[in-house]
Amino acid sequence: MRLVEINAAPAEELDPALLACCDVPAWAAAVREGRPYDDVHALVSRGDEAFRRLGSVDVERALAAHPRIGERAEGNRTEAAWSRQEQAGVAPDALLVAGNDAYEERFGRVFLICATGLSGEEILDALHRRLDNDEATEALVVADELRKIAVLRLRK
Repeated sequence: MRLVEINAAPAEELDPALLACCDVPAWAAAVREGRPYDDVHALVSRGDEAFRRLGSVDVERALAAHPRIGERAEGNRTEAAWSRQEQAGVAPDALLVAGNDAYEERFGRVFLICATGLSGEEILDALHRRLDNDEATEALVVADELRKIAVLRLRK
């Protein structure tokens, strides 16, 4: 969707596109209500700002829309295609599977990282570093990674 279409689209057409960026209705509404946008920077800034206001329940909802790192999202939905593209450099090897398992055991949720531009080794290194975080610190890191993904997808 181009910026001119974002500015003009009715909510029922725009919301699915926004929810593909971040599956939180309050976030999508905040971005939609910020229209019209003069440029992509203004749109992205609004998305960034709106994400920073989300609570932990919203973050958990957004997280639930993401596959396990190293696993390919199925289907032809926009968010699935973006996920596959974002994880293009990640091969699901035994070390990543073991790291995902350790992370999920430690924190009770999937490991999430904005994988665009990162190698599998960089992702695995980040995963191992983050296993040392306490719950509160890791919750902040997860929220920030989700924010980066939402902003990246808004640019698309």
